[in-house]
Amino acid sequence: MKTKQSQSLLALFIFTITCHISAQKTVQINEQNIYENIEFNMPKVNTTSFPDYQVSITDFGGITGGIVKNTDAFAKAINDVSTKGGGKVIVPRGVWLTGPISFKSNINLHLEDGALIVFSDDFDDYPLVKTSFEGLNTVRCVSPINANNVENIAITGNGIIDGSGDAWRPVKVSKMTDGQWKKLVNSGGVLSKDKKIWFPSEGSKKGYESSTNFNVPDLINEAELQSVKDFLRPVMVSIVNSKRILLDGPTFQNSPAWNIHPLMCEDLIIRNLKVRNPWYSQNGDGLDLESCKNALVYNNTFDVGDDAICFKSGKDKDGRDRGIPTENVIVKNNIVYHAHGGFVIGSEMSGGVKNIHISNCTFIGTDVGLRFKSTRGRGGIVENIYISNIDMIHIPTEAIRFNLYYSGKSPVLEEGEASDNKIQEEKLVEVTEETPSFRNIFMKNIHVADSETAIFFMGLPEMNLKNISIEDSFFETKKGITAIDADGITLKNVKIKASDDFALTVYNSKNIKASNFNFKGSKSAIKVLGSKTSNVQFDKKDISNEKEQIQQGMGLNKNAIKIK
Repeated sequence: MKTKQSQSLLALFIFTITCHISAQKTVQINEQNIYENIEFNMPKVNTTSFPDYQVSITDFGGITGGIVKNTDAFAKAINDVSTKGGGKVIVPRGVWLTGPISFKSNINLHLEDGALIVFSDDFDDYPLVKTSFEGLNTVRCVSPINANNVENIAITGNGIIDGSGDAWRPVKVSKMTDGQWKKLVNSGGVLSKDKKIWFPSEGSKKGYESSTNFNVPDLINEAELQSVKDFLRPVMVSIVNSKRILLDGPTFQNSPAWNIHPLMCEDLIIRNLKVRNPWYSQNGDGLDLESCKNALVYNNTFDVGDDAICFKSGKDKDGRDRGIPTENVIVKNNIVYHAHGGFVIGSEMSGGVKNIHISNCTFIGTDVGLRFKSTRGRGGIVENIYISNIDMIHIPTEAIRFNLYYSGKSPVLEEGEASDNKIQEEKLVEVTEETPSFRNIFMKNIHVADSETAIFFMGLPEMNLKNISIEDSFFETKKGITAIDADGITLKNVKIKASDDFALTVYNSKNIKASNFNFKGSKSAIKVLGSKTSNVQFDKKDISNEKEQIQQGMGLNKNAIKIK
């Protein structure tokens, strides 16, 4: 008789082999086959091209060693190449300290092997500029790497770009060991009134205390923003209103806020990157693709402090007024280690997200695997999302999570926080332009091992999650699938092994269809409840004893469950 431990080890072995086979299949992803097996009409991304002209930053006074700022050397080199019609700016091996780098069109910033660009931790090097952050029109410090209204730009090579993010970021005591926290506090900075957050400066603390809406200090007027400048952390790479962009090869790490943020851009290729942030870094996202069109994201690795690969399109009225969705994107062959979510849509999705293909990705210990989030007030439509061949292991919360009551909390709760996974009060709200909608999302070949929860669906009572399909998938988790306020969930050839809970729970949802649904090995089988639940269908061959295997909650309509 197999023990629980041996069964778990067997599942882990099978999962490891599956990941290995998947990796073998996807290692050859390139520009030629990246467009294969796409479910929608994907335009071919226009690519970059550069003249043969090239210069080194040493030609313009660049000094290696990490002591002398090379801001002028970078600016002069970029200006020279620009006036010559474009080409390559070479960063040789060495440590290159600098202030912000501003791109012009037709520039390829190329980091040779052993090159390390370190951005200055002197906040005076980063003036305030009008921009967008977390989907809102606001003011932040200028980004270390910035480009606006340019065309045909690239960052290439095998070097490293470091944003000196630790100089900017607040840190929560809950994210540190006792020794780490003591060392951080002794390094300087100031503490919040409750001693639970460390700030690098008084200005940073003042900015935090002046904010009610995440990272935007809305309790002070624009004239006072200079006094909280230290709080207005920039994203490390900001590319805005630009076309034909290539990021290929470098390591991007230690960003003040988000790592890479293309905004309202078209024709992007993001490949072969290593994107890293400390696990404790607040807003330490990897890639945030916002209101962008026609993009390829492949062969990258992420190990970050917040969401890894995240698609957005603006927040609330600012996002709806912009009205630019993120659309036509292929995501293939990426690996994510630590992150709040491996692949994420939202919560700032007010301009919509559509026509997205995600396949052949592996998530190892991310807080959530596939994460979809929004809330009332956002508006926007997320639709036509196709996800396949995803391997996950050691997911501490949900492998797949839909939450339309997103409150801004981390998936892994800190001490004293309440979960937003509880069933919400069934209060109908009028459907308006502020109502978010998630629909037509198709997933197949999802394999999950040694994780907490298989799937959590939670829509709104006035706008259910609609038409979501899971096929040919296996989940070895403690808890199974929960569907709340959903309409049109299809489970086909799905195996759930939920060791501690029900394999499937349905609450106030309709048009739920499960066929070839295998729940052997789960602690309990199926629970259906809620007065608004209707048309929950199971195959007769999957249900051997309806009374024992399907628990019905009080108030459930007697005709809500159908066995065919």
